[in-house]
Amino acid sequence: MSDPGVGRPAPARRGPMRAGPAERILTFEDNRLASDLYGQYDQNLALIEQRLGVEASARGNHVTLRGSEEACASAAEVLESLYHRLVRGQQVSLGDVDGAIRVATAVPDHQDNLPGLSALAQVSTRKRTVTARTPRQDLYLRKLAENDLTFAVGPAGTGKTYLAVAFAASLLERGQIDRLILSRPAVEAGERLGFLPGDMREKVDPYLRPLYDALYDMMPAERVERGLQSGTIEIAPLAFMRGRTLTHAVVILDEAQNCTPMQMKMFLTRLGEGSKMIVTGDPSQVDLPPGQRSGLSEAVRLLSGVEGIGQTFFGEADVVRHPLVQRIVRAYEAAEDAERQRNG
Repeated sequence: MSDPGVGRPAPARRGPMRAGPAERILTFEDNRLASDLYGQYDQNLALIEQRLGVEASARGNHVTLRGSEEACASAAEVLESLYHRLVRGQQVSLGDVDGAIRVATAVPDHQDNLPGLSALAQVSTRKRTVTARTPRQDLYLRKLAENDLTFAVGPAGTGKTYLAVAFAASLLERGQIDRLILSRPAVEAGERLGFLPGDMREKVDPYLRPLYDALYDMMPAERVERGLQSGTIEIAPLAFMRGRTLTHAVVILDEAQNCTPMQMKMFLTRLGEGSKMIVTGDPSQVDLPPGQRSGLSEAVRLLSGVEGIGQTFFGEADVVRHPLVQRIVRAYEAAEDAERQRNG
């Protein structure tokens, strides 16, 4: 994906490799962009050193990499791909560096057909461009484009909702859809909130706040407010979907693990002409009353392999929040596996 008026960036020039431990010297054409690439106080280079086991030293627009041949090759690939993003006018954060490292070192599984760092899926709005940070995110973005109904299932922090909102916002800005509809089941996460004051929007806002957060991150605040007032952007509880046919829209159902099977069937059958649906959820965080089945797990099972429906399953390796979140998810998954073995 390239921006109008921007020529193909000149790749960094690689220096010769020496016998024994590898050494590569990368030279970037633009000194200012090279400084952005290194990060504040060279924090981006420090992360590459830590994660890939290389030594990276910068001097001006030159970076010298030392380490194993494989590690140096991965580090060079990461730096060059991030530099090309900067040339295209995109920003590079520490999270982007982490994502590029994940992709460069990923071992594809049966779900993945990774095209490489230079061809990772992206979605762009006027406010920002979002690039996939893991192989599974790349797969997810491609399935969103290819299918009219997409399920994204996995733990918190894997980007399921954020990428769905980014994808929908990009279609809305380009005029490919008329409306963006965001929904959640109004189920409390293990506690009772009691009476909530205010009008209907104020009553449901606490349940839908994560969707607002993602939306404001992708679009200017004034554009979001205008959309909410005009109905171009609609945020509503799942119960408000009954009886409607949703046409020429992207409809996102978040926290779908808290839908009953009947609610899920009701929601999925709202799909109208020219629309796409995205259903996200984490089956390990069901807040339904005891004994109540989750409609998400049932829908994923029943609709597996149906033409026009995509499914992406995220794991703890795809968590892109604070590194501690990944370790927390891993610990919970290990405990659940141990319990299943004891009960099995």
